[in-house]
Amino acid sequence: MHIRDHHQRAIDRLADAYRDDPEFLGLIIGGSVAKGYARDDSDVDFMIIANDASFAERLAARDLFINRSDLCDYEGGYVDGKIINLSFLDDVAQRGNEPSRAAFQGTFAAFSHIDNLDSLLESIPVYPESGHKERIKAFYSMAFIQHWLFNEAARHGNRYTMTRAASQLTLFAGRLILAHNRRLFPYHKWLVRALADAPRKPAEFMDRFNALLEAPSAENSTALFECVRDYENWGVSDLDAYTWFMTDVEWAWMSDNAPIEDW
Repeated sequence: MHIRDHHQRAIDRLADAYRDDPEFLGLIIGGSVAKGYARDDSDVDFMIIANDASFAERLAARDLFINRSDLCDYEGGYVDGKIINLSFLDDVAQRGNEPSRAAFQGTFAAFSHIDNLDSLLESIPVYPESGHKERIKAFYSMAFIQHWLFNEAARHGNRYTMTRAASQLTLFAGRLILAHNRRLFPYHKWLVRALADAPRKPAEFMDRFNALLEAPSAENSTALFECVRDYENWGVSDLDAYTWFMTDVEWAWMSDNAPIEDW
């Protein structure tokens, strides 16, 4: 991974600013700089690990962010960080959802007073095999329902519902492809990049994904859904998809389940 010189200087100054502060136990560099996606003007995202007493005080005071421009020597540059504690890292490693895990892809410690922090960071951005089949069913079912909903909305000229259904269809068709590749959903900002990098997908997938976003139409909706539907036997019938949507989305409030968008 290549880090631009001005980003590295900002990281070095950030580490120097907090390395000897007894409040903090470690500094983790993340975001676009750690992932290798940074532009010249990108900020430096980080997480800084506070000791438990300090974290409790900051949490009570809602003082959990550090944002500084004085550590950067490039135009518009700043460092932007969240204050966490070690228990947060353990929790993400044990039960974090996909976006929370994906946030740690490429991360590294700029300084650490914690034994085995590097191995803990490596254990977080791992695709969770548990529940894989359930996620495949859920994402396919959501794509199926959103395709149906788009066409219903188009038939009635309901532009709001068409727009939302197009967004949801691209999201869950994309999440289906990522799950098929056993790759983490990196949240919305990096979804397109993650899909472009996924090796196992229909040859025309990205073209049809982008076409629906650029020109929401029944034709483009059907083209995207059908290319995903026909790519693999997902093991979900139309009735399965309708039933799943009713019981697991419309009735999710009955079981206090997390909304599928938060998986």
